[in-house]
Amino acid sequence: MFLEVTQLEVRYAGRPRAAVQNVSLGLRAGDIGVLIGPSGCGKTTLLRAVAGLEPVSGGQISLTGQVVSSASVSVPPEQRRIGMVFQDYALFPHLSVGRNVAFGIHQLPRAEQAARVAEVLALVGLEGSEQRFPHELSGGQQQRVALARALAPRPQLMLLDEPFSNLDVDLRERLAHEVRGILKAAGATALFVTHDQLEAFAIGDAIGVMHEGQLHQWDDAYTLYHRPATRFVADFIGHGVFAPATLVQRGSNVVAQTPVGELTDLAECPLPASYPGGECDVLLRADDIVHDDASPVQAQIVRKSFRGSEFLYTLRLANGQTMLAHVPSHHDHAVGEWIGIRAEADHVVTFPRETAATASAA
Repeated sequence: MFLEVTQLEVRYAGRPRAAVQNVSLGLRAGDIGVLIGPSGCGKTTLLRAVAGLEPVSGGQISLTGQVVSSASVSVPPEQRRIGMVFQDYALFPHLSVGRNVAFGIHQLPRAEQAARVAEVLALVGLEGSEQRFPHELSGGQQQRVALARALAPRPQLMLLDEPFSNLDVDLRERLAHEVRGILKAAGATALFVTHDQLEAFAIGDAIGVMHEGQLHQWDDAYTLYHRPATRFVADFIGHGVFAPATLVQRGSNVVAQTPVGELTDLAECPLPASYPGGECDVLLRADDIVHDDASPVQAQIVRKSFRGSEFLYTLRLANGQTMLAHVPSHHDHAVGEWIGIRAEADHVVTFPRETAATASAA
């Protein structure tokens, strides 16, 4: 692994709980990793520990096989060959774009500096802008200048801390795709922190979900969504609800009995013996619930959110159970109306039964 974090612990004086505890992850050369989670979950602390800006109290961090952080080893940040991009860009307002980008390579001969500045500005789509100043650029362009400056010294690892948080929502996702392309074209290995799922999905090869200092899962976006390892990941990623279910053996198959009917022909379904009496909670995503007027299961629309091509309906069954459903936007039903729904899932994700969680929506 290019970057390897092993059982990492970071503690702050005076706090009873570690800010980062027992975190392990690996990032291959050329891959982009993303850390995501709610505020205060430890993702920025972990990033700063990788940069060498936070001391490590346990475990270790290795770059290209060399230990750079542990309880007894701390390689200074400037010796780690790491490029950093911050959420406020940290551009020098009195310096031109070219001089901003050249800031980390001032030791090179002038001709080499100019060539490298031109090269990275072309990489980020800002060729020929050396003489402009930061205040003359849009927020997205300023972010690209910050990226070009970080790439200029040819770092072995790029660290990006919520770099799009100051931009509007539409620009954030588009720029995330563009930055992924730039990092891939540069052959860079990167670790990225965000609280935005769409950004994480757009940019990451591997995504880590953190909560209360712990890394719950480190996986690709598809696996996080469809095979969440913990209840927190299931709740945090995407839209869904936990519904009470009973697993029963029927011949060679396992059937999940849910408030919206039986789920059959399931792949990778746990056996009923996995839970007391086969009783568990099943994760039902909004895309697992299908609007079907012919269905005997009826649900009342209690809220709807227009998403352009679809509505996200929040539904309530007669027994009070909440469901979420993505419905094509030409099915425009009124709040309070009852519609038919059915479940359509080829696999189930189950968790131990929690009575307080039956109405919990992600």
